[in-house]
Amino acid sequence: MTLKINLSNRGFTKDTSIAQFKLHAEYNTSDEQEKAIENLKLQLENSQERCVLLGVTGSGKTFAMANLIEKVQMPTLIISHNKTLARQLYLEMASLFPENAVEYFVSHYDYYQPEAYLPKRDLYIDKELSINERVEQERFAAVASLVTRPDCIVVSSVSCIYGLNPPETFLQHHCQIQIGDQKEPQSLVKELVALQYRRVNTDIARGEIRLRGENLDVWMPSRDDPIRIQFGLEGIERIRVCDPVTWDVLDELDEAWIHPKEFFMTSPERHEAALEAIELELEERIAHFRSKGMDLEAHRLEQKTQYDLEMLREIGHCTSVENYSMHFDGRDFGERPYCLLDFFASSAEQFHGDANRFLVIMDESHVTLPQVGGMYRGDRSRKENLIEHGFRLPSAAENRPLKIHEFQELIPQMVYVSATPGERELKHLCEITRQPIPNGLQHITGRGGVSTPAVNKKREDAESMYDMLQMIDGIVRMELRPTGLLDPKIEVRPTEGQVSDLLSEINKRIEKDERVLVTVLTIRFAEEVSEYLNSMGVKAHYLHSGIDTIERTEIINALRLGIIDVIVGINLLREGLDIPEVSLVAIFDADKEGFLRNERSLLQTIGRAARNAEGQVLLYSDNVSNAMAASIKQTLERRERQHAHNIKHSITPTTIKKAKPVLGEENEFSMAQTGGKRLTSKKSGKSGHSGNESILQRIQADRRSGLKVEQPIEILNFSIEELKSEMNTAAAELDFERAAMIRDLMYELEEEQREIDEPL
Repeated sequence: MTLKINLSNRGFTKDTSIAQFKLHAEYNTSDEQEKAIENLKLQLENSQERCVLLGVTGSGKTFAMANLIEKVQMPTLIISHNKTLARQLYLEMASLFPENAVEYFVSHYDYYQPEAYLPKRDLYIDKELSINERVEQERFAAVASLVTRPDCIVVSSVSCIYGLNPPETFLQHHCQIQIGDQKEPQSLVKELVALQYRRVNTDIARGEIRLRGENLDVWMPSRDDPIRIQFGLEGIERIRVCDPVTWDVLDELDEAWIHPKEFFMTSPERHEAALEAIELELEERIAHFRSKGMDLEAHRLEQKTQYDLEMLREIGHCTSVENYSMHFDGRDFGERPYCLLDFFASSAEQFHGDANRFLVIMDESHVTLPQVGGMYRGDRSRKENLIEHGFRLPSAAENRPLKIHEFQELIPQMVYVSATPGERELKHLCEITRQPIPNGLQHITGRGGVSTPAVNKKREDAESMYDMLQMIDGIVRMELRPTGLLDPKIEVRPTEGQVSDLLSEINKRIEKDERVLVTVLTIRFAEEVSEYLNSMGVKAHYLHSGIDTIERTEIINALRLGIIDVIVGINLLREGLDIPEVSLVAIFDADKEGFLRNERSLLQTIGRAARNAEGQVLLYSDNVSNAMAASIKQTLERRERQHAHNIKHSITPTTIKKAKPVLGEENEFSMAQTGGKRLTSKKSGKSGHSGNESILQRIQADRRSGLKVEQPIEILNFSIEELKSEMNTAAAELDFERAAMIRDLMYELEEEQREIDEPL
């Protein structure tokens, strides 16, 4: 039976009529925002499959998205191209929709090295990974909300196109309890163990259960707090949400829906059928290899697969179980895997009566859409090497992300959002609305697909991006900022002495309590620039793909709070980064033609300074490339247009005011406490610094507790090596004043040592 259960702030209810998307904001939309929202709403109501929202940086695209969701009243998936921006969007949406289920769904790997084989070097690379348990919890919460609530907003990275169990499987394998159920404790324990929960007798953690007398404690992987089920003579008497440390009662429930411990569940019958299918495929593949004289590959595949089969029979799991997902799902070759979009369709059908009644918003679509299209090709190339050389069965290739056409076919309606819409989105809009396609878009395949080989040839007759935007009808525009902020001033400076020149500009901003973003082309250069600035007394930190999901957000928040003054990054400083305190953006190697320095990328990077009234951009370059010239021209045009609008409406440009973050707060996911997205409470019973705390959290904790970060150091108590170690520790903790003091003391000690060692 299909369940219609709503997870509310007080518990679970079957009344879905109250589940409306309700926006809470301290301000109203501007005239231009309201016009854009109404245009988008009208297009969606007219069943237009794809819409394009062109919004300049600072025009309030996120707020417009939120208002659109409230107006259309549909479950919504917001897709971002990286975890940092997805996190930022999630926090903003959670604050705007405190009464609804706002969830976060990104890859749960902090580090992931996929299995691979390099034939030219005969090198096999085994899979290595590190899972972030907090992000894994959020993934569970997203799926659990979609199957139990009609009012879900999920902010996701492109990991939403990767494989999951079918929604029906997740719904079938669950346990529903309510007060008055005539259940015995041991009977319920057996049900939960069948859902892969682990029974313990001591302290309980996520994914575990504990039975003590008449109390059964259950901690679902998606929840911040466990529930305690109290049994009596009449069965279940009470269901309470408890603090995980003190076990104080936080809430009382009438009923609860307990989902499986693992994402991937299957019935015993399906499990046995999958093992038989794997064995059959193995026999066929071994015969194939031996018919071609590839005995080594046949032996390799047999040994590897038989080991996995033995593990699956004995414990129901193996380290590479995802490679057999096709057999466990019951899919055929070529049939797409299930993914998060299937859960949206299931939720829409279950609660709204139509599987197509959900909306997808693709943020920064000019980056996100190509990323979605490229995921399958990269995965396929790696898997083919493994299959051809006997490391995996052919079915391993069916554990894959969606192909671009599969992705597009699953989405009934989507809004592309960007300050610089890409070619794929523009052509897709032309196709949907049956407009003539500009020459500059002819090389793009249909329905937002990838470029054809013709992209490599010169197209003298192709229009520029600016020209194409004027030619296409139906693009919804937000090109005026409600704050009156102008596009930043732009200045091109020579590369000679660029770092020293930048340092002087940074110091000017620090004096005004403003922040700086610096963008470079390589990870190494980002770290070197950051290290140099630190050595000169500037509180700087680099930001690149080597930093894990949560700490990226933490570093950005530290910049806003003034704990650091400068972030040096590569591509993470472009789309969507909302830091109104930033008044200066510096771009090194601005004339280097390529992905990070093309017209669209430069416009996006320049836009990072458009949220501050004193915004300025420095382009360090000895030449002015075509991309630089085009981006400068468009920026000046927008600046003039905004200036004219300000004069007409007597608007004085003012820097965007945005509430300051609290470091570590979003790591505890406390934003969710304001609404009914799940049952949460602040962690209690903890004091001091845990080994898992980040550097920035420790600094913030020290400041809150009144402890002084600076600690005096006596030269006589430390050797040079010890001082160096202390200096490095202080620098790592971003305590730059202390690090500088230790450095000076170390230099004095070295000088004294040299005087002692010099011969008379």
